Amino acid sequence: MTDTIFAVSSGQPPAAIAVIRVSGPAAFTAAERLGGPLPQARRASLRTLKDAGGAVLDSALLLCFPGPATATGEDLVELHCHGGRAVVAAVERTLAEHPGVRRAEPGEFTRRALLNGRIDLAEAEGLADLLEAQTERQRRAAISAVEGRVSQAVRGWMDRLAMLSAMIEAMLDFAEEDDVPLDEAGVARIRSEMQALARVMLEMVERPPVDRLHDGIRVVLAGPPNSGKSTLLNLLVEREAAIVSPIAGTTRDRIEASVLRGGIAYVLTDTAGLAEDTDDVIEAIGVTRAQEAIAQADILLWMADTSPPRADAIWLHARADLPGRGALPEGRRLAVRRDDGASVAAVWDAIADTATTLLPREDAIGFKRHQQEQCRRAAHALMAAPSDDILLVAEELRIARQALAEVLGVSATETMLDALFGRFCLGK
Repeated sequence: MTDTIFAVSSGQPPAAIAVIRVSGPAAFTAAERLGGPLPQARRASLRTLKDAGGAVLDSALLLCFPGPATATGEDLVELHCHGGRAVVAAVERTLAEHPGVRRAEPGEFTRRALLNGRIDLAEAEGLADLLEAQTERQRRAAISAVEGRVSQAVRGWMDRLAMLSAMIEAMLDFAEEDDVPLDEAGVARIRSEMQALARVMLEMVERPPVDRLHDGIRVVLAGPPNSGKSTLLNLLVEREAAIVSPIAGTTRDRIEASVLRGGIAYVLTDTAGLAEDTDDVIEAIGVTRAQEAIAQADILLWMADTSPPRADAIWLHARADLPGRGALPEGRRLAVRRDDGASVAAVWDAIADTATTLLPREDAIGFKRHQQEQCRRAAHALMAAPSDDILLVAEELRIARQALAEVLGVSATETMLDALFGRFCLGK
């Protein structure tokens, strides 16, 4: 028998109001023990909550939601109590004394919603992203997943695959009769539809994943020693994130600073100067780490007078405020002066222009990386089906359906679910 669970779902006390959710087969009997006769379903009613000995705990609003048409798919109760720590602790203690009732684990309410078919895995992942959203673009992308845009697209593809599989099975059934030849033209039409569906799927998933909104755009500042990297980092983040001195090699390791600008999260990295030759072991390690950062950068700000190591780098003419460096040399994109805020703003504009190409469009369906991989597996299976073996065509259709089912959590493992719902709070 499933345990009944409870937790504060409105944030931890103290607060003006604390909403305690109770979900499971004993939810109604536990609520009746606390507050007496239950009110009409989905109607709030004021109740005096008492413990097993009859002592008053609080006056609270009590609401009952009969399953399965609830958030969890089970009988659900909400207790809207006063939000003091002692009040909440007393109510929770009394709930825990009821047989079969226990405190919820992180994410357990949402996990039950998934297992009871109230939401699917893609919607649950969207909800996890929504709880962690820090920017407006993150929030909108998460809402899109919670509202089922990813699920609707995947279900539409699965429906088409199911229809094609049914047609193949029908052909196989008829082909077992000696007097009914295999419909080769029909198989060709099915394979043509499989190829067309695969192209649609690949076009949709070969876009920046929604994870990029949460990871942050990695912006790396690189160049030789004493080229103004640390100065520019401080100007960009508008604080003293890196030590600045006239001594070459002051920065000997990567320094990271996170910043939110224009609704986009960035991680800016200052790197050690790229010295050509050095006998200093620590400096050599710093150079190696700088080279690794350059390779991993989403956006590279190159601050040397020599050509950048990547064709997509934003080549800056740094220290343009120094004598003899006022003119913008050929090949450089922007000149940067520490005494000119407009030049720093121009660098941010260049960064933002590039960032928009690395992020998912706001009107697009936002697939996560692992969802994209599962959809690619499905598309590649559809494209791999041979034209001359109907049994292999049927098998590739099965593989494609299974890959898409993983996006919706049809075959989700316990380990996968533990990792996902561990991101949630107790009351969710």
